[in-house]
Amino acid sequence: MTGPNGLGDLMRDPDETIRRMDDWAAGFAAKAQRYQAAQEQTERLRLTATSSDGAVSVTVGADGTVTDLTFSNKVKSFPLEELSRQILTTMRRAQSGIADRVAGVMAEQLGDEDPDTRGALLDSLRGRFPDPDEPDEQPPAPPGPVPPAPSGGAAAPPAPGTPQPQRRPAAAEDEDNNPW
Repeated sequence: MTGPNGLGDLMRDPDETIRRMDDWAAGFAAKAQRYQAAQEQTERLRLTATSSDGAVSVTVGADGTVTDLTFSNKVKSFPLEELSRQILTTMRRAQSGIADRVAGVMAEQLGDEDPDTRGALLDSLRGRFPDPDEPDEQPPAPPGPVPPAPSGGAAAPPAPGTPQPQRRPAAAEDEDNNPW
């Protein structure tokens, strides 16, 4: 390993070794600053969606948490179930834009740096916050048939593979119903 640009060359020229180490450290520090700037810009992201009728607006941060929720006067006449549905639907629409906005920040701050890391992060965000207008890949399985109760009042045995509730023995300190 004493060929061109090998360890032997560096050991013969300590000034060159120091210069290369300084360059490496400066590059590493610059990369850390770009990542810090990307993180700060991402933390400031806010995405807002409004329901199609304008009754509900939801703003979320880049982590998906709701940072603002506003209603128009239209909601006064909504049944609670409809209001709940509109809030959740609107929140999911706002969240569905997170991955694209974070991708924009990363492209701006990091350029083409670390494509594998970027891909993994954005795939994770897309998995957590999918487009609510796209159907789920697999619809939920319908519930299985319920066997009829046997005559005589005996309980039916559980179906194979059905998780059974676990009971723990009562302890003296459980008497106050404190879950902690």
